[in-house]
Amino acid sequence: MQNISPNPLRWTTQTVAMSEDILDRMERAVAKVRERLLRATAALNQAGVPYAVVGGNAVASWVATVDEGAVRNTRDVDLLIRRADFDAVTAALEGAGFVRGELLGVDRFRDGPEGKPSEAIHIIFAGEKTRPDHLLSAPEIQTFQDPVNFRVITLETLVVMKLMSNRDKDRTHLRDMIAVGLIDRSWLPTLPAQLAERLKHILDTPDD
Repeated sequence: MQNISPNPLRWTTQTVAMSEDILDRMERAVAKVRERLLRATAALNQAGVPYAVVGGNAVASWVATVDEGAVRNTRDVDLLIRRADFDAVTAALEGAGFVRGELLGVDRFRDGPEGKPSEAIHIIFAGEKTRPDHLLSAPEIQTFQDPVNFRVITLETLVVMKLMSNRDKDRTHLRDMIAVGLIDRSWLPTLPAQLAERLKHILDTPDD
């Protein structure tokens, strides 16, 4: 009988102790993002300013229409607005306790004077390129009425935005939507060639 040597890559599972409040802190982190999103959109709704929720929260909203268990938490709140409405948006968000600022050329609103830049509301302008290397400009505002009364970008436009951005987290968001059946190969003929190629690669490599 042949002797089989031990696997040199075998390791032993170990655990580390976590403080008792870790679960509370995890829950608070998720709750803070939701509260920030709802407070900002409520202020814009009250002011009558057009906007659309984009980014991770839009992905989560669409995924939740199919499988709430597949929703991925996000710390970002991204809003698509018209540049002509920026003053009205600023007044509405400042009235809700947010503080206007800019970082790396991106307009954002921190959650209060002590708010962290990483927890700010990020502004994207409709009809303008978010980054110079983007194939297309950010879309005009087309929204779907979310059940909790904030305005979410349409699925088709969200997919195009994610394909244009094409960062690791954008590809992850697209895989989340593919996994629950929101996106499939029938989308490929409807997209510009470069974006269709990106989506095809994601469809072909679901585990990347």
